[in-house]
Formats: sequence, C-alpha cells, structure tokens
Amino acid sequence: MKGKVIRIINFVLCMIVGMQCVSAQTPDSMAVYGPEMAEKLCTAADTLKLMKKEKPCIYELPYSIRTSRPDYKRMWLNTGVLFAGGLTTLGVLELLPENATAWNKEELRKVPFFKRWSNHVKQGPVWDKDDLIFNYVLHPYAGAAYYMSARSLGFNVLGSFLYCAGISTIFWEYGIEAFMEIPSIQDLIITPLSGLILGETFYRVKRHIVDNGYTLCNSKVLGNIVAFLVDPVNEVIGLFAGNPCRELAKRKVDISCTPWVNSFNGTSFGFTLNIISL
Repeated sequence: MKGKVIRIINFVLCMIVGMQCVSAQTPDSMAVYGPEMAEKLCTAADTLKLMKKEKPCIYELPYSIRTSRPDYKRMWLNTGVLFAGGLTTLGVLELLPENATAWNKEELRKVPFFKRWSNHVKQGPVWDKDDLIFNYVLHPYAGAAYYMSARSLGFNVLGSFLYCAGISTIFWEYGIEAFMEIPSIQDLIITPLSGLILGETFYRVKRHIVDNGYTLCNSKVLGNIVAFLVDPVNEVIGLFAGNPCRELAKRKVDISCTPWVNSFNGTSFGFTLNIISL
C-alpha cells in the first residue's frame, strides 16, 4: 500500500513538472538576447493577450524602430481628440492680436468661410512670416506630439512619421489653418521632420520613465510631468480611456515557481523560485 502511494505521488509530481510555466520577460532581462530573440520571447505573453483580445503594449517589448503593434481603434480616438484640439487652437489663435499670427482678420472676414479656404489652398504653399516661436518651437513640438500619438499606440518609426506627416499636412496646413492663411512651406517641412527627430527622442524618454514606474531622477512628480509633456495626447486620453503604460508600470515583480523531481538514486523533489524585477 505504501509503495502505491509513493508511485502515485511521483506520478503527480512528474505531471506538474511537465507543465510549462510562463514568466514575464522584461526589457532588462531580454536585452541579453538582442532584439530578434527578445521579440520571440514575448510571443507567449503576446499570444495570451491576443486570446484575451488585448493589444500588447509597445513599451513591453524591447526597443526597436521596426517592431509594429498598432492599436487602430485607439488611433481613431486619438485622431478625434487631435481634431477637437486643433479647432480649439484655431479659436485661441483667432483671439490673439494680429501681430502674433500675421493674420489680417478684417480682410479675412470679408471673404465667405469656405471660399477663403479654397483661395488659400490654390495660392499655396508660400514662405510665411510668422514669429519664430510659432515656426521653430510650437510647430516642432506639435509634430512630436503627433508622432508620439501614434508611436505609443504601437506604430513603428515609419508608421508614426507617416501619421505625423498626414496630421500636420492634411489636417492642419491644408485643413484647419487653411481657413485663416495660405499653407506654409516652413510648416510643411519642419513639422513632420522635427516631429520624427524630437518625437523619437520623446519616445526613448518615455520608455525610461515607464520602465522605472513613472519616476524620473527618483521623483514620481517629475516623472509624471515629463510623461505628460512628451506624450500629451495619450496621457490625457489615458485619464479617461485607460493607459496601458501606467498599468505596465504598476507591475513591480513577477514570481514564478517551477517544481522538479529527481528519481535517480532515490526520489527527491523540490521547486525553483524565480523572482524577476519589472
């Protein structure tokens, strides 16, 4: 009877050992393998997310300029918010003095609204005379915000750049702003290109912040402020629609337990405890 009990226990333990235990992979632990191997290590976790109809967060994967995990549903939400923000910005610019925008508002109001847009599109693009702060500070920052709006949703560098170029060109220069002025050569060039360069820098900064639990220089306050500055669209929308980056940052440790049995020269068994810092 005793022998049967021991055999049953050994059988159960062997079955447990045969079960695969999936543990989370982190950017730090995956850096040893290189981008291609690290991306393969994420397959199991990504598969589980897909089974649950969840989109894998780009910040869970190792840094890559080519990897793409786009969330198209969230992209349309971001685009809608950008459109509303663009209309708000146009309203604010309308209230500013004429010397701030170089718009002759009295002349503009003499032309019907949509006729004005048609005339401006036909005449452009031209070299504008806007203040330096608009052309070389606010437009590059806007381009970076457009870029990050797509990059944080899982788009790669090329996809994020195309999204930035589309928003800055079609939505802004030949869209909203064309109701007030002729499309600008500087804006058509500077906004998407600076969005690519500055935006990818912002993306690296936010990866560092997320990897450290939304802290920067050991400060939660600074980490959250910088996160909002480098990725304003996703961070603001995340307050209402959920923020995968913040959910990822909450995961402090991952613990996995792997049982084992050794039946050579007598039966012995135990378990291995793995604790991975996230």
